[in-house]
Amino acid sequence: MQAITVRDRDAGVSGLALTELPRPQAAENDVIVRVHAAGFTPGELAWPTSWTDRAGRDRTPSVPGHELSGVVEELGYGTTGLTVGQRVLGMADWARDGSLAEYTAVEARNLAALPADVDHTVAAALPISGLTAWQGLFDHGRLTAGQTVLVHGAAGGVGSIAVQLAREAGARVVATGRSADRDTALGLGAEAFVDLRADRLEDAGEVDVVFDVIGGEVLERSAALVRAGGTLVTIAAPPTVRPADGRAVFFVVEPDRVRLADLVQRVRDGRLKPVVGDVRPLAEVPAAFAPGRRRSGKTVIRVVPDDSAQAGRR
Repeated sequence: MQAITVRDRDAGVSGLALTELPRPQAAENDVIVRVHAAGFTPGELAWPTSWTDRAGRDRTPSVPGHELSGVVEELGYGTTGLTVGQRVLGMADWARDGSLAEYTAVEARNLAALPADVDHTVAAALPISGLTAWQGLFDHGRLTAGQTVLVHGAAGGVGSIAVQLAREAGARVVATGRSADRDTALGLGAEAFVDLRADRLEDAGEVDVVFDVIGGEVLERSAALVRAGGTLVTIAAPPTVRPADGRAVFFVVEPDRVRLADLVQRVRDGRLKPVVGDVRPLAEVPAAFAPGRRRSGKTVIRVVPDDSAQAGRR
């Protein structure tokens, strides 16, 4: 099969290459998925699990990518709840070869059924981005109706979903990003927008929850905006500061089949619209994630081409 692999820890996205690999074998309780569309986070190349297995052994050349949408090709021994030929979406395990390949092995419990009326390209933008947004806002941030949340990176894959979920929950949303992101963020339901390059972050005012995907100085300055009893939530790095009278939480998204199915239903109902940016074929992964390239929404890799994918390419 064809797959994107990485061998050099120091090369970054420039080390991504299209190669030929043997098809994966299904372990106990595994599913082999014929990948139709996949997601990839450039930052994952810095994670230890991109280079070693859970026992710390080198596993290069490794296949990155942890979001996928596709069709069940094969069931491993003992696998229940899914059938061959079924459409699915979900998350590949952090310490195993991932989704930027024609086939990948995934634990069955990390997959949810994908209805026929949801396109694979849209579905591939949901697993990590959608679950991260939900867990950050509600499981860790404890956001409730009537509160105010500051969402950093509001036009990105995670942030755009967070804005929509928070708005539907009855929260007031203040979004941040670059000037080009303003219309996208406001169109998704944000009530106000702060341009991180041109505006003062402090103009966002006091909030109950900060949901951060950026880190660094933005994360540090955000702590002072959290009112008493509030929460600073980040996926970027463990925070070095915390609100004066509140909580600071760093978390890594966890698979959740039930919640993922709920997010898919929201897409079907029109209550949630993942923002898909570039759609590229597998061979163009290195170019799609080259440094300096940035576009609103989630970049999706369409492994099995179709008319909608061709229309979305840039």
